[in-house]
Amino acid sequence: MSKTVQRILFGLLAVLVIIQFFQIEKTNPETNPEEDFLYLAAPPTELGMLIKDACYDCHSHETEYPWYTYVQPVGWWIKGHIDEGREHFNLSIWATYDAEKRAHKLEEAIEEVEEGHMPLPSYTWIHSEADLTEAQREELTAWFEVEMKKVAVEEELQHRTEEAEVRQELQETEH
Repeated sequence: MSKTVQRILFGLLAVLVIIQFFQIEKTNPETNPEEDFLYLAAPPTELGMLIKDACYDCHSHETEYPWYTYVQPVGWWIKGHIDEGREHFNLSIWATYDAEKRAHKLEEAIEEVEEGHMPLPSYTWIHSEADLTEAQREELTAWFEVEMKKVAVEEELQHRTEEAEVRQELQETEH
């Protein structure tokens, strides 16, 4: 092996060792269980376990970091997925979303699950419990659709309440 190849390999090895000192933050933020999706939506037990297995590691503040997140750059890559997942759809703060946002998030979830984009294939390689069968995908999306309809009703009631409050205020100011 030539000296140039040896130097390049040694340099790559040195970089690989050095980056191990730059670990990701693995502390999950504090949560309020009463804001959690599963608490509020109360799906059937089996479906709740399916949602927990398939969604919660990346889409909640209940991430369980496996051993390989201590190996960089793998940990950085996984942390990026988790941060992005929480940003798009965070089940731990479900109660903080207004009805319109919850309906939109459910609509997105239905689309992602139906099209097979979620859970990510790279996640299901190692987490076989999250690898949904076609029947599980159909069951999950059907339940999300029912939840979306409930949210739409809630949103309509919220709008009607707001309108009634505005009318009440107008009547009071006229008198």
